[in-house]
Amino acid sequence: MQKILLYIFLTACIVFVSTGCDRDFLDTEPLTVVPSEDTWEDGALSEAFVTGIYAGLGQGGFDEQMLASLSDEAIFTHPGRGINIINEGTLHPSNLGWVNVNYRWGKDAGNNDMYAKIRQANLALERLRNAGFNDPELNNRLQGEAHFLRAFFYHQLVRYYGAVPIVSRSYGLNEDYSIARNTWEECIDFIVQECDSAILLLKGKLMDAGRANELAALALKSRIMLYAASDLHDIPTAKSKSAVIAGYNHPELLGYTSGDRSTRWTAAKQAAKAVLDAAAVRGYKMGLTEPVPAPEAIKNYISISMGGGSKSADVDKSAESEILLGRYWVTAKDEFPGMYVGLTQGPNGYHNWAGNTPIQQLVDDYEYIDSSSPAAPKAVQFDWNVAAMKANPYTNRDPRFYASILYDGAPWKPRDKISGNVDPANQIQTGRYEMEGGTLLAGLDTRQSSIENWNGSWTGYYVRKFTDPDPNVVDNTTRQTIPWPFFRYTEAVLNYVEACIELGEDDEARSWLNQIRFRSGMPAITESGTALRDRYRNERRIEMAYEDQRYHDARRWMIAPATQGRKVQYIDIVGHLKPGATPNTPYRYDPSKYNYTYTPIEANSLENRKWDDKAYFRPIPNDEMTTNPKLIQNPGYN
Repeated sequence: MQKILLYIFLTACIVFVSTGCDRDFLDTEPLTVVPSEDTWEDGALSEAFVTGIYAGLGQGGFDEQMLASLSDEAIFTHPGRGINIINEGTLHPSNLGWVNVNYRWGKDAGNNDMYAKIRQANLALERLRNAGFNDPELNNRLQGEAHFLRAFFYHQLVRYYGAVPIVSRSYGLNEDYSIARNTWEECIDFIVQECDSAILLLKGKLMDAGRANELAALALKSRIMLYAASDLHDIPTAKSKSAVIAGYNHPELLGYTSGDRSTRWTAAKQAAKAVLDAAAVRGYKMGLTEPVPAPEAIKNYISISMGGGSKSADVDKSAESEILLGRYWVTAKDEFPGMYVGLTQGPNGYHNWAGNTPIQQLVDDYEYIDSSSPAAPKAVQFDWNVAAMKANPYTNRDPRFYASILYDGAPWKPRDKISGNVDPANQIQTGRYEMEGGTLLAGLDTRQSSIENWNGSWTGYYVRKFTDPDPNVVDNTTRQTIPWPFFRYTEAVLNYVEACIELGEDDEARSWLNQIRFRSGMPAITESGTALRDRYRNERRIEMAYEDQRYHDARRWMIAPATQGRKVQYIDIVGHLKPGATPNTPYRYDPSKYNYTYTPIEANSLENRKWDDKAYFRPIPNDEMTTNPKLIQNPGYN
């Protein structure tokens, strides 16, 4: 480490941030766009350059604007961020809306777009093959990381844009940079080959938390092969479901135009099973044969979402084993954007910003546990037409609901640590409550709140997942250390289940799916065929909520017209005093004094969502089309 710092001090020609801590490397800047030849004569400097490539992973999914708000999970509270451009169907090559660094094609002044990072990976692989330092173990490991990162960046591009140009070498100055898009099949083959190279080079190596490893490469391979087998990328299937795709003259850029689809599902199944076999000791509380009690189930899911980053006594630190690759807090630099999740996403009544608030459609998809027969409780779809459910919509729900969503009356952190003694009960308040004289008091976490009303949720909910429950972490002022899970063990399990279902192997699919449900306190699934597929898809929706999955799942399953195309629903909550009751002052949730009504409402206050089939793929930006005349635009954008 001193050698690196001395080298930087003497040469003043390389930008480098210390990598002394296990988890601090993800914010490191690349050594330089075109590195000095001396970099590759020194193992530490070569490692620093590869470390810099990780900047392309950005903040994971912990931006203030989250991908959840481009799906039927959430809506972004604050207008003017470009999200409505995507959700209202006005997306265009010259009007791109919100673009996250994790899928930006190019033209980024910060040098963090996907192709800039691919170029750095290309440089690293070229130079490492003939590096001057004598440490084969380190060299192989760095090459393995570079192969993984190159595969990851290409996988990001293809799942947003379809096929892209494969650039596997670094370009020099004054070269012709125009290049055509490869086919979808060629892109998938390339990513799989990159994963295989990374798996081979990283096999058996102990890596610092947050660095690419063998399991991460296996997980990436599993994900991309699952996508490749899905409806959107089987052109005969996609054409039958979309007139826009059917009318496109270059279907080879979007998926497979020929070949046996069952072979692709088999390959996806094998890739997922490879993760499960290699990471068998990593899955958290898998292998259960019956549901755990609800309190334990809630703790299980909270622990998984904390990823070992919480100091709360109510969180199981061993759940970090779920994460196969994460984006971690930077201890030495005291930096990491994810530490502000509680601030950017939390309730305004705690002086937070209410960023990506859950919509009613997500809340409704958490199953209801019918315990009318205690010996054999059943999990059923929540239904507003059932009187008992409508009267008490937040009781008897999937335990993951309580670990993921903050709802009216939900217990939360001590409010007096940030907002004063205005709510001794420390409960979320997203309704209106009758007071003396029949007036309605707006809850502290509403848009009519006495506390930062402009930051209030429109939907009546807030996201709890990924927010540290430790009461000493005051989200408005205190930084948290929760990692972002790029890949976790349960995703690989779900990938395996999906492939098994598509191959007609229902028994195997149920066996693995029920292990996830038992850990979450949910009864076993017994369905087969299409019904099993439907239950699986909802299970994936709930288990992976807010993890950048739903946006892609809805598209690759080609269900987005039904999910993303529907109007957003909020909840309207009113608490009326019971006859003779006197209101609590300060107010607290109290069904002994109040009769509560819950009314889902369809609202267009922020977005008038509309689905257009062109949104299956993002448009290639106009700047890229102009710079590279060999590019062909995606369907629906000409």
